Amino acid sequence: MTAVIEVQNLTKRYKDTQALDNVSLTLEGGAIYGLLGRNGAGKTTLMSILTAQNFETSGSVRVFGEHPYENARVLNRICFVRESQKYPDDAYPKHAFAAAKLFFPNWNQELADELVEEFQLPKKQTIKKLSRGQLSAVGVIIGLASRAELTFFDEPYLGLDAVARQIFYDRLIEDYAAHPRTVILSSHLIDEVSNLIEKVIVIDNGQIILHEDTDAVRDRAVTVVGDAARVDAWVGAREVLHRESLGRVASVTVLGALSAADRAEVTDLGLDLAPVSLQQLVVRLTQRAGSAVKEGAL
Repeated sequence: MTAVIEVQNLTKRYKDTQALDNVSLTLEGGAIYGLLGRNGAGKTTLMSILTAQNFETSGSVRVFGEHPYENARVLNRICFVRESQKYPDDAYPKHAFAAAKLFFPNWNQELADELVEEFQLPKKQTIKKLSRGQLSAVGVIIGLASRAELTFFDEPYLGLDAVARQIFYDRLIEDYAAHPRTVILSSHLIDEVSNLIEKVIVIDNGQIILHEDTDAVRDRAVTVVGDAARVDAWVGAREVLHRESLGRVASVTVLGALSAADRAEVTDLGLDLAPVSLQQLVVRLTQRAGSAVKEGAL
């Protein structure tokens, strides 16, 4: 596969804050990536630099093999949908879609019209007067109907209710299957998007702490539950991500895939195994990374 994005030693500083810290990342085309991490982790900064909305302090950035800044060859192949998108005060949704049609060469008006109906978007109301969810729908429609080769969704669906979010997820998968491209989806709703994303990127404190196929990530940890003494004996020297106790019962999440022999041993000890959701794993890995940073600072 051809690399769509290549980042080497990327750093971004804002006065005393380091938003990105020596990030290196290569993304191949034709996949849906989940860019995950807590608020302030560096997700939006990274996407802003990749879409020429911001500048790197140092490092190398290549999108479709070129630096994106003031580069029409790159920018007309990219759609960046962000939650804080601004529009003129007197603009209606149709004006936003008309502008998008002029900018994006793969724009599909039929899809845009269908999505307007599905999201029940008011047509005779200015964007300024739309609710937060309706404003999010405008961005989602542009992101999907643009059919850009590289599409970034930076939490654009905040404010959408559960039904509207599901419409977005269903339509994204449906259109992606029919018209493959590269999608980078930034989200706090990890469990909701876990079945959409094929590859997981986790960023914390401006650093990439995980970049793997989603299926591989799901196999990276497991939770063992049962008698605390037996659980602790089985865990031994394994790397522990999280531990909870209630009386004599312990629940311990350990990092690392289990072999058939490991699973048989757990059964023989009378313990139970529970899967770790993608959200749980991301949370635990982020907590561990945060603890490591604090310890390093002491």
